[in-house]
Amino acid sequence: MPSPASGSLIEDHALIGDTRGVALVDRTGSIDWWCPARIDAPACFAALLGTPDHGHWRLAPTEPVLHVERRYEPDTLVLETVMTTASGTVAVIDFMTPEHADPTIHRRVEGRDGSVRMEMELVVRFDYGSVTPWVRATGDGLLMVGGSEALRLNSPVPLHGRDMRTYADFSVDRGEHRSFSLAWHPSVDPAPLPLDTAAALHGTRGWWRAWVSRCTYTGPWREDVIRSLITLKALTNSRTGAVAAAATTSLPEWIGGVRNWDYRYSWLRDATFTLQAFLVTGFHDEAAAWSRWLRRAVAGSPGDFQILYGVGGERRLPELVLDWLPGYEGSAPVRIGNAASGQFQLDVFGEVMDAAATARRAGMQPRDAAGVDIFRALMAHLEAVWQEPDEGIWEVRGPRRHFTHSKVMAWVAFDRAVRMATSVRAGDPIIGSVDEQRVARWAELRDEVHAQVCERGWNDDVGAFTQFYGSDRLDASLLMMMAVGFLPPDDHRMVATIEAIRERLSTDGFVRRYETEPPGPDGTTVDGLPPGEGAFLLTTFWLADALAMMGRVDEATEVFERLRGLRNDVGLLSEEWDPAAGRMLGNFPQAFSHVGLVNTAANIAAADGRGPGMSRAGVDRPA
Repeated sequence: MPSPASGSLIEDHALIGDTRGVALVDRTGSIDWWCPARIDAPACFAALLGTPDHGHWRLAPTEPVLHVERRYEPDTLVLETVMTTASGTVAVIDFMTPEHADPTIHRRVEGRDGSVRMEMELVVRFDYGSVTPWVRATGDGLLMVGGSEALRLNSPVPLHGRDMRTYADFSVDRGEHRSFSLAWHPSVDPAPLPLDTAAALHGTRGWWRAWVSRCTYTGPWREDVIRSLITLKALTNSRTGAVAAAATTSLPEWIGGVRNWDYRYSWLRDATFTLQAFLVTGFHDEAAAWSRWLRRAVAGSPGDFQILYGVGGERRLPELVLDWLPGYEGSAPVRIGNAASGQFQLDVFGEVMDAAATARRAGMQPRDAAGVDIFRALMAHLEAVWQEPDEGIWEVRGPRRHFTHSKVMAWVAFDRAVRMATSVRAGDPIIGSVDEQRVARWAELRDEVHAQVCERGWNDDVGAFTQFYGSDRLDASLLMMMAVGFLPPDDHRMVATIEAIRERLSTDGFVRRYETEPPGPDGTTVDGLPPGEGAFLLTTFWLADALAMMGRVDEATEVFERLRGLRNDVGLLSEEWDPAAGRMLGNFPQAFSHVGLVNTAANIAAADGRGPGMSRAGVDRPA
């Protein structure tokens, strides 16, 4: 069933961005999603989650398109869409200039062959498709104002309005070009002057290529790694250092289902993975900025510790339903905000402490009292709460449980705290700031948590560690037990758990997060929702990592190549995959999937066994 917006699938879209806001462009030349002010700000194009009436900007030939070919210009986020008709060939070049004062989309139409008649259709609807702007002609375009927001369109061709939409018709011959720009600004400020698109294009190419030149990764799949790194950079806020989990909200984890969430925020559990991806490829500035954002976000009372924040560090992210949007392919509700921000998830304590340890190994540990105070306060709070049930890594909306992965990550927090507090390093502010009695207590709790997980998390009947204490169900998060160093790669329990996950949670070689069927008497699963979701790409990367750590590199490579094959024509990955329908699911592009690609490529490529996964676990790969 095609999307109501444009007939486009999730994978038919490409990403452009300016390291603050992002937009998605489909293969027909339609921009169906744009959050200009910031990645988690309201969209002025929301056709992706509704219809063209909810906002889009299309530039395409008027006659049928016979062939479409897309690519990113090498080492950039400049998108080229080449469309061929019976009359000729035309290219649309889409880009945004990183870190520019006024968020602006540039669209350059270039005639490549013959003569092609083009049509432009622009529908601006602020606040996720709900606000129709007032429009005023400016002589060289339009000024569109709605509430606190405004857009200025600069057009090289005459415009005409009809039915609250803006149109233009024009032709491009071989060698000709037409340049359009659309700049966002607060409605109380003067409209920005239009920029020269040719100059902006030159500057954008140079900016991205200069950034990519810092990449130190030289292993296999380097082009794929670079494309994933560019995607991560586009999802990073250049002012705060935060990395958003995805560019979108409410793209469904199952078509027609209710598992539709807003992922345009920063999750603390992404911290260690993201730091590893940046550090292993030489992007220390991005790693440092992310680490600083993390410390700012968690500052304050550890009792108020959240699992996710706005990209500026905002804590209040109330979840709302936008009932005027029908959802992608009718998958409602469409949500903004995320109620998971109020959940208790024990695993993030481990992620934050592991991120601190990772940053420390890279020479980025805090050198001030504030950083140490956060460290101590966080651990003091964990001592009091580690035995409580929680909502777990997958943010279930069912009852709290003693999730095995959550307890493993509590062990990680105690383990990293002991390691950092007892390591000898000249000038380290942590040395001497934590008394020996407290460190000894952390060491005791570390051993206590480890013993508890091994006893209560293991199920003899299943022959594996299970999702929560007393459960007989599996969970792909348990693949991380080896990666964090809880058990070594050759431990028989770890090997058995990995094999059980491959057998029971895999579909066509892709790993689901956990079992959602059969549902319980109330029609819901362990997560409190109706059953049905795709295979999770990150957990499949985790399987490849685990196999690599076990020395089964050929199997790890096979899994990795299968994942590489899911990328769309411009190298992007979503959150999940539907093996039966052969299509992408979930928010797009997904940072975690691209972080997984970078780290897994490095893990497989590390012939000495010291990839990011092995470094995190503190173990060597067996010979």
